[in-house]
Amino acid sequence: MPFYLKEKEVVHEVERFRSALIVLCRFCPAASLAVRKQQPYIEFFHRFINTESYEQHISNIQSRLESQGLKTGVFKGNLLPMPLNFIICMWTSGQRQKFQRHASQYEAVVVMGCEPAYINVTDMLASTDCRVFHGMESEGIFDVVPKFHFPMNISLELNSVTPILYPGKQNSAEVSS
Repeated sequence: MPFYLKEKEVVHEVERFRSALIVLCRFCPAASLAVRKQQPYIEFFHRFINTESYEQHISNIQSRLESQGLKTGVFKGNLLPMPLNFIICMWTSGQRQKFQRHASQYEAVVVMGCEPAYINVTDMLASTDCRVFHGMESEGIFDVVPKFHFPMNISLELNSVTPILYPGKQNSAEVSS
């Protein structure tokens, strides 16, 4: 089930460091932003599997961090063998080791993914001095209807979002009472 994610303001938390690596999960964040902005999820012949709204969001975060003087990088993972290296929660041991080596060159890591992706990255970097930040936040699990358009474009129509709670988070009903 895909997580419906929203952007989280993370630049102000990370700007105090000298370097930051943005690590991407390619499924839930891209699908969420495409749905939220009502843009195509996949434009196969135009962008292959890169979702424009997600790429713009990553580029925006990266440029904002660089404007604060940080050295930045983006760890996209390998595209093959898909889907193993496409989704953080399914990284192979080789991909995890590659990420750990790459991330060790940075002071901060921003995870663009769900809470389980954030936890995975935090666990992978537990033996390093990297600080891990969460760049997105789950609103729930979403149900979408894929819509196919010529030539091999896919958009996602939001059907519903089922709210989820994580330990330590309060839902809006608890906050308002």
